Amino acid sequence: MASVGKILRRTFLIGSAAIVGGVAFGAYYVSRPAANPLKPGDGETALSPFILIDQQGVTLFAPRAEMGQGVMTTWVALIAEELDVELDDIRVLHGPAAAAYYNSAILGESLPNKGYDISNFQHNLAQSLGVLGKVVSLQVTGGSTSMRDGFERMREAGATARETLKQAAADRLGVGRDQLKTENGAVIAPDGTRIPYTELAEAAGQIEPMQVELRDPSDWRLLGQNLPRVDMVGKSTGTAEFGIDVRPEGLKFASVRMNPKLGGAMNGFDASAAESMPGVEKVVDLGNGVAIIANNTWLAIQAVEAIDVDWADAPYPPDTDGIFAKIAEAFDDSPNSTMRDDGDVETLPEGATEITAEYQVPYLAHSTMEPMNATALFTGSRLELWCGNQAPTFLLTRAANTANLDKEAVEIHTTYLGGGFGRRGELDFIEIATKVAMAMPNTPVQTTWSREEDMRHDFYRPGALARMRGAVKDGKAVLIDARVASQSCTQQAVERISGLPGAGPDKVLVEGLFNQPYAVPNYRVSGHIADLDVPVGFWRSVGNSHNGFFHETFMDELALVAGRDPLEFRLELAQTEHAPSAAVLQAVKEMSGWTGETPAGVGRGVAMTYSFGTPVAQVIEVVDEDGTIRIAKAWIACDVGLALDPGTVEAQMFGGMIYGLSAAVMGEITFADGEVEQYNFPDYDALRMHNAPVTEVRILETNRHLGGVGEPGTPPSMPALGNALFDLTGKRARSLPLINQFDLLV
Repeated sequence: MASVGKILRRTFLIGSAAIVGGVAFGAYYVSRPAANPLKPGDGETALSPFILIDQQGVTLFAPRAEMGQGVMTTWVALIAEELDVELDDIRVLHGPAAAAYYNSAILGESLPNKGYDISNFQHNLAQSLGVLGKVVSLQVTGGSTSMRDGFERMREAGATARETLKQAAADRLGVGRDQLKTENGAVIAPDGTRIPYTELAEAAGQIEPMQVELRDPSDWRLLGQNLPRVDMVGKSTGTAEFGIDVRPEGLKFASVRMNPKLGGAMNGFDASAAESMPGVEKVVDLGNGVAIIANNTWLAIQAVEAIDVDWADAPYPPDTDGIFAKIAEAFDDSPNSTMRDDGDVETLPEGATEITAEYQVPYLAHSTMEPMNATALFTGSRLELWCGNQAPTFLLTRAANTANLDKEAVEIHTTYLGGGFGRRGELDFIEIATKVAMAMPNTPVQTTWSREEDMRHDFYRPGALARMRGAVKDGKAVLIDARVASQSCTQQAVERISGLPGAGPDKVLVEGLFNQPYAVPNYRVSGHIADLDVPVGFWRSVGNSHNGFFHETFMDELALVAGRDPLEFRLELAQTEHAPSAAVLQAVKEMSGWTGETPAGVGRGVAMTYSFGTPVAQVIEVVDEDGTIRIAKAWIACDVGLALDPGTVEAQMFGGMIYGLSAAVMGEITFADGEVEQYNFPDYDALRMHNAPVTEVRILETNRHLGGVGEPGTPPSMPALGNALFDLTGKRARSLPLINQFDLLV
């Protein structure tokens, strides 16, 4: 296999340019092209940063992390569809940290539009903005952008490679390229002779890239079908390698302990008890925490807990009530943003009925199944790291700075992720692992956080407050004035990654509120940033996760005052604003047999949110079973524009809903004496098989553009459940988690 760690100092030229061992396929040609990070070995040819061919066949170097969402499978299908190979004929490895693997879609999300009303010009502008990701080496898995990023790039890589391989065969055979075809990893000559790609790769590397059009979707044989997951066998047999599975020769094990009063300093520590434990090899002073290196992980965890540490106080109010009081103070200041300001919200329309409501949601943890970990080998002049992560180029920079090395001296190996949800886009775990490895040079050290350390040192989904005011007239919503207050994930993330202060209007803070596709004539949304130092970060669906609850619970309250069925109320408002959003509401109405009437002991709720380019509607059904309420059924309809793999779309919609329902039912991070009170899964549980709903998913494909699937299933789940509980009990849930107000089956 090729040595892929070294980012070579060579670049693509616009149009073409042979490089040693291959040519530049599948790149967006811009003024500052990215170098191909692949370094082919003997008998290998890099046909692009994504495709390498050797005697074993074709390898895809995927630029996005596989954390259960199926991204590697669909990226393989995009390549295979044009390259004429089968899925199981392509090996998949995660690409190295390199600008060539930049995310071309994520920066387009920053444009100040609603998304559903985007014009062709705005869509093209977003795509143009995307190439700036190359400039900042934005190799990030997040924002439900992987398919939007790869849809054309991977097909172009496969198609260009196919035609260049055909040209190599044409040169060998002395025939025209148009006389050749490809099939099952080989070029087929007019007389039926088969020349495997592996025999043509070296010659293809000397040919200028072929300009070729992509195949029409009517000719697809893989895309649009339910595909077998390329990671299925490894994960089923336990042979798939996650970060915590890495075992380089001579490995030592470490665990870490940081101030439970988040952001507080460490005044000093006494490690004598830990140092006396057999098998403990080193105590590491991290400056703001301590680590133990030992001969196994369990010992390291026990030993680091035995250290007597003097922790300084946290830089935020010590308890949950004080923190939320500080969040509420943000309403007293001018808004950071007013992303939507339609009509006149100051004047109540004549004859309209006004309604107000306040909502609150808690801080939430990511609670990934695999705790934070990273393995590092520091030699003094080089640093090698293995971990599951969502942003390898950012991690590489942080590790290099921590070790005082040039970036070229650092190598990142990205493994499978045992859950990410935004948490593995942070940099803290790689910085700590680097510092630990530096304390024991020339020995690989795996630093693993205990579950308790992980749960209590997250970058949490921020708690949020909303103050909603609205009005209805003649059965319709005529006014919505929404104000939301929360910490800014975006500003904190910018500061952590770049060291520069975050500033400017925060679109993420109000997403899920300002961009909902309802035709309400007077509609304003304001975002207020709370000045707090609780560490917060991107959590699955980010601002949509709390704003979906605020908006869709309030829509139900407006429908009640208007005397309307809540689904019909939404459907009428969506029909003239965004047809795909109306269509998913109509779909769940049909799927669930919605009549607006439920029998005694049964409650149903509906919610629809537009996020990440995809409208998703959900109906949740709850039943009262001798005083205990069970979530019985769920119906989900989504419009992703184009379902590249319907099975993956369905799985992600279901998984996103369960993630949201888990948070709605029991998810809550609270504080006392400056510390997080939740330690482990018994304190921060999730839905299990016995209390998860029987679910049906319907996928629509009428949206003009490809939408995301990893996150849009989460936001509507929380209000749909709350609305169902209101239908059952007559009690309105204006705060989460719901277990604090209802006797739910857990």
